[in-house]
Amino acid sequence: MVREEIKKIIERAIKELQGKGAFPVFGIPKIKIDQPEVKGMGDYASSIAMAIAKENKKSPLETAEILKNQILSFKSDIFEKIETAGPGFINFFLSQECLQNEIKEILKKKEKFGQLATGKGKKINIEFISANPTGPLTLGNGRGGFCGDVLVNVLNKAGYEVKREYYINDTGGQIRKLGHSVLGDSEAVYKGDYIEDLKKEIKGDDPEEVGQKAAEIIFEKMIKPSVKKMGINFDVWFSEEELYKKKKVEKALDFLKKKDLAYEKDGALWFRSTKFKDDKDRVLIKADKETTYLASDAAYLKDKFDRGFDHLIYIWGADHYGYIDRIKSMAEALGYKKEQIDIIIMQMVRLFENGQEKRMSKRTGTYVVLDELIDEVGLDVARFFFLTRNSDTHLNFDLDLAKQQSEKNPVFYVQYAHARICSILKKTNNLNHQSSSLQLLVHPSESELIKKLISLPEIVEDTANDYQVQRLPQYAMELATIFHHFYQACRVISEDRKLSESRLSLVLATQIVLKNTLDLMGISAPEKM
Repeated sequence: MVREEIKKIIERAIKELQGKGAFPVFGIPKIKIDQPEVKGMGDYASSIAMAIAKENKKSPLETAEILKNQILSFKSDIFEKIETAGPGFINFFLSQECLQNEIKEILKKKEKFGQLATGKGKKINIEFISANPTGPLTLGNGRGGFCGDVLVNVLNKAGYEVKREYYINDTGGQIRKLGHSVLGDSEAVYKGDYIEDLKKEIKGDDPEEVGQKAAEIIFEKMIKPSVKKMGINFDVWFSEEELYKKKKVEKALDFLKKKDLAYEKDGALWFRSTKFKDDKDRVLIKADKETTYLASDAAYLKDKFDRGFDHLIYIWGADHYGYIDRIKSMAEALGYKKEQIDIIIMQMVRLFENGQEKRMSKRTGTYVVLDELIDEVGLDVARFFFLTRNSDTHLNFDLDLAKQQSEKNPVFYVQYAHARICSILKKTNNLNHQSSSLQLLVHPSESELIKKLISLPEIVEDTANDYQVQRLPQYAMELATIFHHFYQACRVISEDRKLSESRLSLVLATQIVLKNTLDLMGISAPEKM
């Protein structure tokens, strides 16, 4: 990664300046490297001079100048030039030689380009979707599902060892409510065509038993096929009921009692979550002896860590926001660190057609089923559209745009770029696609394209750090746009054979990076459209 190389160069410069007394000895803070949004301000920029100016007892700009001159003394072939700007920024301009060498790296690494070792094999469990087996998957489940699946891809690419997990809430109150709904009695909650179908299939009069049978049918015949249609392969399907059968819930509660972190009051068992900065204590077992979600979640949490995971990621719907402190408090009570858990909240999805919102509600039976949406727009489109927005913002899914098979549809726009590249490469089989004359790639459009290509490892690293998977579709769109500009500005095949082969190498590198990006999103990379 060029960005990582720049960090190392800055760190080396500071240490050498400290070694010869030009800078005092101090701990070097985290070196942040950004890509300036304003053209002409370099390909990368660092504000490190402003961070260390106080320690250095010089102005940020003077500190930046000293650092710049020290880096220039290294005579690195990475930079064309280095400038200082503003209150103390150091702006780095990449050399043509650096950019051309990066093309060689892409062509050499192929599908491994973007692969990092930052994760160092750290084991992560990501639990997502985990919808109660009380009905078909909806749009909200789709958003969390696709984002979770892609996050696993990114983390694996960054060098982590990640497992996908689905938690099946197959016991408790919601299962009884499902049973009442199938029986159609006064306590019925769920409605819809699928409930009517279940009434024909299930016989019995005990809400608990009927609910269990209905949940099994929903899970096997509705949820699992939907997950398969989404292109998601879970490593683990974990049953809540197993926690009770193996007495793991009982053991977790006993542990809390022994630590004086659970106590009885008003006939119920309470968790001392206020001890861990929660706003109030939480019920584990109700006065009627029914266990709460938190009780089984405590056992489930411990089970994950017992299986050897170093870090847990939960992806939940917006209605679970208030549960974050509870689960983190429980982790701490069980002897783990809150920092070992990350919880991503997915905001609501709204579906629009002809400018009107199509409303959904599982309980009234008027919800939009995820399967139907995938059937209507296709898996690639569904994935891309669900990934385009930050998880903490609402997503408006434009059904009209999603159904368009034109460049107005961002998915088709990106896939068309890949198909165009495949067509170019197929038509030029008589030419070398991996030229050794890359020094001919000096056109501004070529340089701009290369700079975008080498950003993929940075996209992987940043997304592995903050889980903002919307970077991927944004990057894919930007890359496709820059490629189309390059294709218009630079004639790929000309009478100049060496230049043609150099540009074909750049085209092949673009194909590799674009396909790697689409693979991370779980979206197909068609060779023709």
